[in-house]
Amino acid sequence: MPNILIADDNKQIVSILEEYAKKEGFTVTKTYDGNEALKKALGATFDIILLDVMMPHMDGFEICREIRKNSTVPIIMITARGEDFERIMGLDNGADDYIVKPFAPAEVMARIRAILRRIHREDGTTAQVFTYSNLMVNLDEYITQIGETKIALTKKETEILWTLATNKNKVYSRESLLNSLWGYNYFGDIRTVDSHIRRLRAKLDEVFHPDWEIKTIWGVGYKFEAAP
Repeated sequence: MPNILIADDNKQIVSILEEYAKKEGFTVTKTYDGNEALKKALGATFDIILLDVMMPHMDGFEICREIRKNSTVPIIMITARGEDFERIMGLDNGADDYIVKPFAPAEVMARIRAILRRIHREDGTTAQVFTYSNLMVNLDEYITQIGETKIALTKKETEILWTLATNKNKVYSRESLLNSLWGYNYFGDIRTVDSHIRRLRAKLDEVFHPDWEIKTIWGVGYKFEAAP
């Protein structure tokens, strides 16, 4: 059974999400405190984490940053209505998605299913591995390496890199990436793509890779540019 961590200081929200998650077949771990949320997230293996921004003792942004130092587990941030900066900040700190209060629990479960579908392939096909120059991306195991160095990418960052890299020199608009990787029913905006690209570049640029880059095509979008 998949494991989910639900972290929110509103016990009523946690109780509702717990009920829905159990109906989906999840084993649920819950917490109402920031420090405890981080301890639980790092002390056990979860398939996905629901993380509220406003938590006692440690806010969701800090928790997300700390988790990302050790894990690529999918994280959905729960933010307040109308606070765009919270959504952007959550994505910048490594969250895979966000959802705004008040929300429909069924929508949260749909977001969770969408993320987990992208992660787990059940068709029995062979591994999807892309290599170019010193870059290797294994989409089945969500492993990215530049030379001998493993790059700790989130699931979404890996999917963006895979999409761009396997279509070398093809320009993808922000809208195209949003639709193909987040889905047509995603309620976010194109800034989500920019936030993920910015974090992805920062991680990739920690290791020298002169033969390729993720290039911005101003007014259009992004592409994986391979050296001639």
